[in-house]
Amino acid sequence: MVNQNDWRLMGQEDYLLGATLFWQEYKPYSSSWDHDHCVFCFGKFKDGDKGYSTADKNHWICLECFDDFKGKFQWQVGD
Repeated sequence: MVNQNDWRLMGQEDYLLGATLFWQEYKPYSSSWDHDHCVFCFGKFKDGDKGYSTADKNHWICLECFDDFKGKFQWQVGD
């Protein structure tokens, strides 16, 4: 059960509640953009790392945060 006072919760419900997420490998957007961060814990994703993301790859979620919040956010996992 997630504590409602968890420091990682910062209004992500506005854009992630009920989202479909995809397990995939992170690839930088361009040569000048070499990493991204988990939208919850700010863990770094760099080239070749795997995690969950939205279809547009704008929001990345690490495995630990996915496991912690999947029930609260009612995520679906796409193919």
